[in-house]
Amino acid sequence: MAPEPRTPRPPAAPPGRAPGLAVERSLLEAGAHRVGGMDEVGRGALAGPVTAGVVVLRPGTARGIPGLRDSKLLSPARREALVPRIYSWCAASGVGHASPQEIDALGLTAALRLAGQRALAAAARGGAVPDVVLLDGRHDWLTAAAAPSLFDAPAAADEPVWSGTVVTRVKADLTCASVAAASVLAKVERDRIMRELSGAWPQYGWENNKGYGAAGHRAALEKGGPTPHHRLSWRLTRPAAAAGPSTSGDETR
Repeated sequence: MAPEPRTPRPPAAPPGRAPGLAVERSLLEAGAHRVGGMDEVGRGALAGPVTAGVVVLRPGTARGIPGLRDSKLLSPARREALVPRIYSWCAASGVGHASPQEIDALGLTAALRLAGQRALAAAARGGAVPDVVLLDGRHDWLTAAAAPSLFDAPAAADEPVWSGTVVTRVKADLTCASVAAASVLAKVERDRIMRELSGAWPQYGWENNKGYGAAGHRAALEKGGPTPHHRLSWRLTRPAAAAGPSTSGDETR
């Protein structure tokens, strides 16, 4: 007698608790017209751009996206699979970048602001601009009114300007669906850029380390020096006495 066919198991749920919409709803109830979640990726990398994503909620959105988590908790395949679902779930979205040259010229905070403003400009072209942006973390790096770093130059004169309200929240990428969705879009886009750059500079392993300071990346820098895609104002190599085991961190996933 032939064995009964097995019912395929559904894929295991991604780790962590699913982010919700409680914070976004509270902002709408407090008077916001449109809420957008924003997150960045690439802040600590040695090479490649810093990237910001924004996801603007549809009015009346009641539920998050099944399987959505902060991008660092998801495999590359899960992130890629979520992208079209995020597009259909939100009113508009955008991803913006600031180049290594802009990071060197402006400083990291101003470069983050530039990437975030470019993401908002892309969302505007998609048909929706938030009046409130929810940022992960404690610090508002999106608006020029935020206290500048001593190491930051003024932003570029042609920087797009969004004037709205920023609300910061620690762990928003874990608890707020709009921010988690923005983190996925930013991560997928930046990872794609680093894979493409790796084709021309294979010795640095960017297809795997995504520009972060993994041991192989630092070894290639010691041997061959930086490329035009490295942040030259950063300490790209370690003194021999300080060099030790180097991990690539969660961001490389």
